[in-house]
Amino acid sequence: MMDFALHLASVTAGTVVDVLPIALILFVFQAFVLRKKPANLGRILWGFIYVLMGLSLFLVGLEEALFPLGKTMAKQLTDAKFLGIADAAVVHWQDYMWVYIFAAAIGFSTTVAEPSLIAITIKAEEVSGGALKAFGLRMAVAVGVSVGVSVGAYRIVSGTPLPYYIMAGYALVIIQTFFASKGIIALAYDSGGVTTSTVTVPVVAALGLGLATAIPGRSPLLDGFGLIAFASVFPIVSVLGYDMLANWLRHRDKMNSKEDIQ
Repeated sequence: MMDFALHLASVTAGTVVDVLPIALILFVFQAFVLRKKPANLGRILWGFIYVLMGLSLFLVGLEEALFPLGKTMAKQLTDAKFLGIADAAVVHWQDYMWVYIFAAAIGFSTTVAEPSLIAITIKAEEVSGGALKAFGLRMAVAVGVSVGVSVGAYRIVSGTPLPYYIMAGYALVIIQTFFASKGIIALAYDSGGVTTSTVTVPVVAALGLGLATAIPGRSPLLDGFGLIAFASVFPIVSVLGYDMLANWLRHRDKMNSKEDIQ
């Protein structure tokens, strides 16, 4: 218990150091540039305290639970007995289907729970006047991360080069950009960044390192990293695809309504 308390205190101190520059910048601009006392100063101070407490507990929870769990699950899913492989040294990508399914499930669930994604989708719905639905955007981003992490897991298992996947992903993004609505492009690009945040990064990174450690012939340094890149580019693809599908459905409904009138 004492070790946990010391660890929590250490993480809290580190969180204070991380958050303090943000608070100082806001204070300096408020006091010396705007020269105006902020409204509800007491609530703002309490809000900072809640942020510090929440981040500290969240980071400790990630280190103590989610990060080890990701490694443990990767080790169990790649165990030769579980996979029914006679020779564990011989790697066939098709033997690791449960790994791809688990990676997709982890990518989807962590993205749905991502606080930064929830915040940006709510703002997008407010700014668009309801034209963009927060739930639909969250699901589109979550599906993109799910597919991306699953493809990234396949890359680790197969040992194929990472740059080919990333270049192909961004090439697809460039093509989609020409056909997507102008109003969705910037939001789609941002959606790739908000997914790589507090919840998704530790769990996905733990999964990648766990896979690279457990699979024969894979290097944790060379193969274990890179899943975050997949979690960044594939949401852009999925959000742009979501917009293109919505536009196609609207166009089809218009054409059907015109045919009914005629």
